Amino acid sequence: MKNTVFLNAAKLDFDNILSFSPVMNLTTFTKYDDSSNDEILERVNDQNIIITKELPMGRDIISQLPSSIQLICEAGTGYNNIDITAAKERNIAVCNIPGYSTEAVAQLAITFILTLSSSFVLQQRMIQQNNYDNFTKHLQVPHFEVQNKTLGIIGAGTIGQQVMKVACALGMNILVFNRSPKQWDDSNIQSVPLEELLRRSDFVTIHCPLTPDTKHLIDKEKLKLMKPTAFIINTSRGPVINELDLIEALKNKTIAGAGLDVQDPEPPALDNPLFTMNNVILTPHIGWKCFESRQRLIELLACNIQSFMQGSPINIVNNKI
Repeated sequence: MKNTVFLNAAKLDFDNILSFSPVMNLTTFTKYDDSSNDEILERVNDQNIIITKELPMGRDIISQLPSSIQLICEAGTGYNNIDITAAKERNIAVCNIPGYSTEAVAQLAITFILTLSSSFVLQQRMIQQNNYDNFTKHLQVPHFEVQNKTLGIIGAGTIGQQVMKVACALGMNILVFNRSPKQWDDSNIQSVPLEELLRRSDFVTIHCPLTPDTKHLIDKEKLKLMKPTAFIINTSRGPVINELDLIEALKNKTIAGAGLDVQDPEPPALDNPLFTMNNVILTPHIGWKCFESRQRLIELLACNIQSFMQGSPINIVNNKI
């Protein structure tokens, strides 16, 4: 039986309600709440499989891993925390878990759209400040339908397509920018270049992975292309947007607002101006944190491990390097 260690399980099971039995039934399983760099090297001795959740595993760590390590499982979709090239050089496979939080992240993106369209957060802040003008006078904040508005989706993977499905049900028109352009059966969905998407969209939602090509994909010049009435939403990875450029655009009202479940860095500094901006909704990377999504992740993690042990590995992200 293989030996498996989860180096930072508390990142996933932060409320101690998840069952790890799917993995425990397959391997000899050890888990730690968190691990420093020094502890990593100590704890992986005699192990065959490492599980991490957004834990940095750079070349310096991977180069020192014992020869017994065969597989690193990232307990999530994004794997930019792992140097997959260094792992490949050590003949260590790296796998991720796409799709475990598709519905949850898509629902959060749609929640941002509906909340921003109704100025819901701003209205609640007014009440907290004992400002009841919305009740005693005419409505003081923007409030509009999303039907017939244009949604730009950057990245048409499983999450992007789920957002698309719900947005179409809401009557929105969809523009898509994807690394590999796709054809869509629905006439309300159109693949376009990124610049055109930014110019035409009322909402822009990001669902692409963080890679060297997508880091700061949205910067000052890209933000200038957007309508001053448009909103940007990011539930993927913080560095896809140049955060300093975004803050400047929000301050200058280059765009109307933002819904951000991810930041750069995470957690953001407590003096980050995004916390106090009335045109920003900020959440602490909660898209994947639903109970159902996290338990599903463990089940899919077990599938990855079982397939690897049976000689038919799945979701390997460094086999084409």
